[in-house]
Amino acid sequence: MAATKAQKAQKEQETKKNVKLFWKLVFVGIGMVILLFLLTAWGGIFGSLPDHTILENPQSELATEIVTADGKTLGSFYTDNRKPVKYDDLPQNLIDALVSTEDERFWDHSGIDGYGTARAFAFLGQKGGASTITQQLAKLYFTEQRSSNKIERGIQKIREWIIATRLEKQYTKEEIITQYLNQFDFLKQAIGIRSASNIYFGKEPKELTVEESAVFVAMLKTLDNTILIEKYLKKNH
Repeated sequence: MAATKAQKAQKEQETKKNVKLFWKLVFVGIGMVILLFLLTAWGGIFGSLPDHTILENPQSELATEIVTADGKTLGSFYTDNRKPVKYDDLPQNLIDALVSTEDERFWDHSGIDGYGTARAFAFLGQKGGASTITQQLAKLYFTEQRSSNKIERGIQKIREWIIATRLEKQYTKEEIITQYLNQFDFLKQAIGIRSASNIYFGKEPKELTVEESAVFVAMLKTLDNTILIEKYLKKNH
């Protein structure tokens, strides 16, 4: 009986030690990330970051449309089939679905979701990632190719965090959402939400239904969802 109590006490002590060690590692990891963040932002140890002039005018290839005198579009030519929209041209159901799925604290944070980042570190990403819409926009603009090397990808991630905070200072939340949806490649030569709406559903973004908006948000989350999207299109169109 005494031996059993001693074993229980020993197990409890080991559990407490493991919990303490776990949280120490979490806080050390977060501390290292913050340090790297500051060194990158102030010291440029991982290369130069885009300045405010580049952030104000990020490069995007746009499609050129041929329009008749009465306003009818005859055709277009392009390198990237991107036709930008304004925030007012976006349906509310698309905006709500995007924020609730991709970045639920979008309207409150300044480019980095502190809670989401801490959760991702604590649970190693098993309970969701921490990438905000602003970080994803930074990646679309300034990360040419996602590195498969974990260390290099970590450096890219820190750069994206810094750029995201700068984008938040440069643009309103509405402008960030609009740029993100204008910049994303939805495949099938559909770059941006307007081209995607035209190609996939034959309509303007403002006319998208809740279900159609959900299709695009699924693509934003991962393009691996394209098989499910093809099934949806075959079933409903």
